[in-house]
Amino acid sequence: MGITILPFQMASKRFLCLISIIFAIILGFQYLELPYSNILFSLFYTNKIPASESSTLQDEHVLDVANKTRMSGEENITSNSEQKSGSPYANSPEIAPAYLNSALSPITKVNPDNTTTVSSNDYNVSLSRNDGNALDKNSSINSVPTENQGSPLPVPEVTTISEMNELLLRSHASYRSMRPRWSSAVDQELLQARSKIENAPIVENDPNLYAPIFRNLSMFKRSYELMEETLKVYVYREGDKPVLHSPYLVGVYASEGWFMKLVEDNKRFVTEDPKMAHLFYLPFSSVMLVKTLYVPGSPSYENLIQYLHDYVDMIAGKHPFWNRTGGADHFLVACQDWAPSETKLHMAKCIRALCNADVKNEFVFGKDVSLPETHVRYAGNPTGELGGNSASNRTTLAFFAGKLHGYLRPILLQHWANKDPDMKIFGKLPKSKGNKDYINHMKSSKYCLCAKGFEVNSPRVVEAIFYECVPVIISDNFVPPFFEVLNWESFAVFILEKDIPNLKLILLSIPEKRYLLLQKRLKKVQQHFLWHKNPIKYDVFHMILHSIWYNRVFSATTT
Repeated sequence: MGITILPFQMASKRFLCLISIIFAIILGFQYLELPYSNILFSLFYTNKIPASESSTLQDEHVLDVANKTRMSGEENITSNSEQKSGSPYANSPEIAPAYLNSALSPITKVNPDNTTTVSSNDYNVSLSRNDGNALDKNSSINSVPTENQGSPLPVPEVTTISEMNELLLRSHASYRSMRPRWSSAVDQELLQARSKIENAPIVENDPNLYAPIFRNLSMFKRSYELMEETLKVYVYREGDKPVLHSPYLVGVYASEGWFMKLVEDNKRFVTEDPKMAHLFYLPFSSVMLVKTLYVPGSPSYENLIQYLHDYVDMIAGKHPFWNRTGGADHFLVACQDWAPSETKLHMAKCIRALCNADVKNEFVFGKDVSLPETHVRYAGNPTGELGGNSASNRTTLAFFAGKLHGYLRPILLQHWANKDPDMKIFGKLPKSKGNKDYINHMKSSKYCLCAKGFEVNSPRVVEAIFYECVPVIISDNFVPPFFEVLNWESFAVFILEKDIPNLKLILLSIPEKRYLLLQKRLKKVQQHFLWHKNPIKYDVFHMILHSIWYNRVFSATTT
């Protein structure tokens, strides 16, 4: 009997010994912060954000919510300017008035089966490659290790603004780019900058910055100062026009063009020595890429994706810097709707500043940046007329006008067009010189509805800021611009798509004192969304550059 048991006992001991060795290796990786440590640890990680529960908002529930929001709003009309900025997220939305979260509880998006639906993607991408790492045999891009970022953060079907805040906090704590293949002085400079930002001296007031609109004024101010002192950007000169080095300066996608123009002319941040660079700019225009290469009516834009792959391959073959980090210290700025799909394969590890910042379309918190979509009508005057009526002279409760792009806008018009004098909801307005009718509606309305079109982004968000009309963002899973540093709930309202039938009731539930506070803060945030021919401190050019710098600082690792 003992003879037959002995092999079993020996096998059990070997198995236990093997398990002990595996755990020891995992702990060693974690302790020493070796490559892939988060990936190993993620095998045993089970703490996930739960998916949002579905619910149907009945009339009785809406009235109850409205009553509760009025009460909670009145109790919470205290300015965030009284709060300190010492903790990393002192001005975070967790301390915003409670009515925002109670009125906008997590619920699923509108069911397309029960509505007049238009596909939110005009075109489909047909790809012959199976994954983002597939390269041509002769490619100059070396295979690189996976980022040390752990398992992907779980994203609910509908991601509320509070859930985005959670994802942001978790990503900055856990997301790290791949370790460089060889060391560089810039890596240590980034790590030193991170430490200085995390230990920023407390700033309670600043004459040029308004604390309540920021997640943390102290950290932002210190990070911005370090950017001015430290940041060096290398701009690749390779590539032919019109796709490369051709800024498109008018239209709803003009943000990418203005950034390209201003950074290529910049003397303060741009360096001619790539060894000194903390960031590398890939100066392609997503607008010109489509205009130049897309075949109208084609069901695929794989040729656009291939063009970008060939461009990156050329850069990687000529310079060593792409392969040092796998592109993690490279960035792009792209506003055209297809940019996320065009860049998600061969530019996936880059920092991507995107207008179409969609949580459900592989936007990566801690790496990617939400780019403001600013409608520039005249290249000679990119900002245009600003301001609007005083709060007391805004006679319209809510305004929207626009083409019926996507599935959501027809639903909005179905419920509110020509239904209520307080709700001025239209399709596309008749043409007027300088779009005066549209602008005047914005200037005389309390709330401007920013309803998604084919994609999550809309130029109305920035237009509302220009004309001091509190933006009401109706676009599930849209990451607002400069989300890393701005406390959007301090100057904007977020309403889930499912709540469109209850739109007026929700807006009326916002106390007048709260509305005045939102509009006051909206005026303060305006300076951060303005383009200037010659960039000035804290304007939109610097804010875009800062968000890219900030994400690089907090994701950088060393060899």
